[in-house]
Amino acid sequence: MSSAGGLQRRRVANHSTSGGLTEDDGTNKSYSNGGSSNENGRASVSAEHTPQSSYHAGGSAFEYSGGNRIAYDPRDLVDAAGEESKVGGKLPKLTIMEEIMLLGVKDKQGYLSFWNDNISYALRGCILIELALRRRIALVKDPNRRHVPPGERLVEVINDKQTGETLLDEALRLMKGQQELEKYSVNTWVDLMSGETWNVMKIGFQLKQVRERLLKGLVDKGVLRTEKRNFLLFDMATHPVADMRVKESIINRTVSLLTSTTSAIPPTALDKEGIQCRVVRAICLVSAAYCASVLDNAFDRLGFEEREAAFGRCEEILNEFIVWPFGGGASSPTGFGSGGPATPRARRQQMNKIGMGSGELSGREAVLGLVQEAKKEAKDGDEDLSFELIAGVLEVLSKMDSLL
Repeated sequence: MSSAGGLQRRRVANHSTSGGLTEDDGTNKSYSNGGSSNENGRASVSAEHTPQSSYHAGGSAFEYSGGNRIAYDPRDLVDAAGEESKVGGKLPKLTIMEEIMLLGVKDKQGYLSFWNDNISYALRGCILIELALRRRIALVKDPNRRHVPPGERLVEVINDKQTGETLLDEALRLMKGQQELEKYSVNTWVDLMSGETWNVMKIGFQLKQVRERLLKGLVDKGVLRTEKRNFLLFDMATHPVADMRVKESIINRTVSLLTSTTSAIPPTALDKEGIQCRVVRAICLVSAAYCASVLDNAFDRLGFEEREAAFGRCEEILNEFIVWPFGGGASSPTGFGSGGPATPRARRQQMNKIGMGSGELSGREAVLGLVQEAKKEAKDGDEDLSFELIAGVLEVLSKMDSLL
């Protein structure tokens, strides 16, 4: 390479010994290896190299697809494969937070209900759920934790590797930095990230503009688009749905899961094959959407009785997954570990049934089939501390004031 200033072209290995890229003084260039130079001085790739090309070890990798060159780093493929093996499958395109936002966003208007405050609190809880599913955080392994409810158990970071999602990485940094001083419980972290604290010294833990950042992330992923709408005296940026197929897929999975009356899970209720923890993700989606008061947006196509039955099944699901181990919602009178119905509405329903001479929760047999499938996705069975953390988050969300 010349020592002169400016950008210089690097020599590239060639199959031909006499060809290749040559530079005399930076102006004369000849192309060989089957290529020919056109009048504008640009090289055309030979036909034998157009369909495909292999990458060079230790250097940049190139592919040819339809005549277009795509550069990638082979190490990224290795990292992606290693990440999938650690978390147990391929990560979905959208996070649980983004799917809940899609359920809440109006299709054409592109904004959320202004009076819905529950969604902000639920989204912070879903951040913890997503980090637990990606095996970044878990509960502290302490035998004494069984004596407190799942939502009061302490959380620790077990892997501080960045996820590539801005909100998740920001939350992970906060938790990693704090645990060196003191470990907080599930309930405390949800409160701190939501700004529900009177301690001015801890206001820095609050995650700002979560809804707006999630909406912009969906715009970047091509699911939403940005428009400006006039609201009386001012203009406001809105985000209508650009790809209805994505939202319809979420609605179909949600409705299919909550209208099923059999112990077998319908295939349409789950994400595609190979997706990481797709059963637990479906459970967390419907449970968090119910707590965020956006679940009814998916029930427009259902009649009144079907809607009530779907809400009832969602509460039965929530009742079985806010305890640990999963499915212990009716095996013990305690309120944690494995206890009776913990949501206020579920308790009222059970009291009404007892007054009518029946103490059984309707549809629980079908929900237990879902429990069994969710347990199969746990890595260490009842000792999976990440899944135990998910139970703690769902327990915290189930106690929100809106459910009273």
